[in-house]
Amino acid sequence: MGRGKIEIKRIENSTNRQVTFSKRRNGIIKKAKEISVLCNAEVSVVIFSSAGKLYEFCSPRTTLPKMLEKYQNNSGKKLWDAKHESLQVEIDRLKKENDNMQIELRHLRGEDIGQLPPKELIAIEEVLQNGLTTLRDKQMDFWRMLKRNGKMMEEENKMLAFRLHQQDVAMTVGMRDLELGYHQNDREFHQQMPMTFRVQPNHPNLQENK
Repeated sequence: MGRGKIEIKRIENSTNRQVTFSKRRNGIIKKAKEISVLCNAEVSVVIFSSAGKLYEFCSPRTTLPKMLEKYQNNSGKKLWDAKHESLQVEIDRLKKENDNMQIELRHLRGEDIGQLPPKELIAIEEVLQNGLTTLRDKQMDFWRMLKRNGKMMEEENKMLAFRLHQQDVAMTVGMRDLELGYHQNDREFHQQMPMTFRVQPNHPNLQENK
């Protein structure tokens, strides 16, 4: 018996719906790959699940933006509004400007200048000369700043050395004053003490009469 014909309508059971989506999605992407290889066709497939998850396939020798641009040109349908078109124009302008800057940078490095006319070579030389002058000015400013900072550090070191010397002198004087005060107090203490005499027992006047 052959397979029964499946009615094309939304599958109500969520599990069966997810299984069917996975199988059909893989089958569509597989067929897209096969026709791309067998027939040398440019194929692009974009699939969004009910949850919004993206699945896509594009032939190896093309890209999705190129496919969309080709579709727009051949179908006559506008896929982008004026805002997106102006944005694309701005992107193209920036790409071109970046390419020109890369070329100028190679020229400034001395690359790819063999075929340049004398007028452009003179302009490159002027740019390099101006850059060299600016660089030298910056270097001079840097050395002046270092020299100025060196002088400031020297003055600070002198001031610090002077302060340390003052502290040493003050400490020395303080210790000297403290020592002098100690000796003076010691002399005053001895001067105030009463004089005592020790009587020797062998003094002749103090011996008992025999």
